[in-house]
Amino acid sequence: MNQAFNHFLPTDADDALLLGRVWRNDTAGPAIVAMRHGELIDLSAHARTMAELLDHPEVLDIARRAPGVALARAEAVLDNAVSAQPDATLPRLLAPCDLQAIKACGVTFAVSLLERVIEAQAGGDAARAHALREQLQATLGGDLSAIRPGSEAAQRLKADFMARGAWSPYLEVGLGPDAEVFTKAQPMSAVGFGAAVGLHPDSQWNNPEPEVVLAVNGRAEVVGATLGNDVNLRDIEGRSALLLGKAKDNNGSCAIGPFIRLFDERFTLDTVRAAEVGLRIDGADDGFVLEGISRMQEISRDPLELVRHTCGPHHQYPDGFMLFLGTMFSPIQDRGAPGAGFTHQLGDRVTISSPALGALVNTVQRSDAIPAWTFGVGALLRHLRGGHMPT
Repeated sequence: MNQAFNHFLPTDADDALLLGRVWRNDTAGPAIVAMRHGELIDLSAHARTMAELLDHPEVLDIARRAPGVALARAEAVLDNAVSAQPDATLPRLLAPCDLQAIKACGVTFAVSLLERVIEAQAGGDAARAHALREQLQATLGGDLSAIRPGSEAAQRLKADFMARGAWSPYLEVGLGPDAEVFTKAQPMSAVGFGAAVGLHPDSQWNNPEPEVVLAVNGRAEVVGATLGNDVNLRDIEGRSALLLGKAKDNNGSCAIGPFIRLFDERFTLDTVRAAEVGLRIDGADDGFVLEGISRMQEISRDPLELVRHTCGPHHQYPDGFMLFLGTMFSPIQDRGAPGAGFTHQLGDRVTISSPALGALVNTVQRSDAIPAWTFGVGALLRHLRGGHMPT
């Protein structure tokens, strides 16, 4: 394995149960794959959709041993996806989910709570954020990560925020008993490893959000995890929480991948609870580099608690769902004028990584300048029926 292969895949990739989706040019459609010994094996004969496979009671055995067609070396497909001159004959990685709803949890870390309050107080104006951040940190102080939402201590902290004039609707979901769970993107709309992510052309203040994403099947069982980029438009959401849809759901604004790693004896929910998620941003033209780490141990709500807030007797997902768990990392490093904070520039390369899950790599463009989303559920159904598929 070369260095790129080791970097993009889990450090123990040879022992990991990895499932994904690729676009096959020869069939003009998607295929479900497992990685075995560095090879991508088409499992479409056993499950036509990822939602179906994750529901299968023998999913671990299928991932390990079910016969299938070898398509390509994973190393070649990954390297090709980030190549300046990609080989069009190789399969192209897609987001490793299809029919699942794509849900996301917000304000699950104390740092993200502070940043959401700052966004609301700044009214989406990045120039005001620096002064507000210093003021809040100086007056509140302390380690907010120890506060459990819904507790008496959390309610006292909420009252303290409000007494200081720092009211925000995010206080309720960050400190109250109910988690924020929203629809991040539509089924089939997420982009995968190597694709461009999109920024709404109206946004001038935005950032990536590196997150762990749980794969939950139609029986509400958490069966695996992957990485995600919940692309965030801070100025638009900061103007009003009611603009969350415009801030979060745009063409290419959700990236997931590279693969779903299934839970087994080596990789469990406790691995996720202890995970560190790295973020690196490399500017295309200005030499800018930003790096940071989110530690899942600092999350304010346990992943299973977030799953319970998402589904249960009150809400079912028969095709399963992908659940973004939130991030503690909101980049604030100045890029340009002092106090201006961070925002993306077109061409940025974003790498989100975690040792047990590998790395998700995407470049940043405008949502109206990247390929339009045209392959939805209807197109998938036509493909599965053997009908004509757009290329």
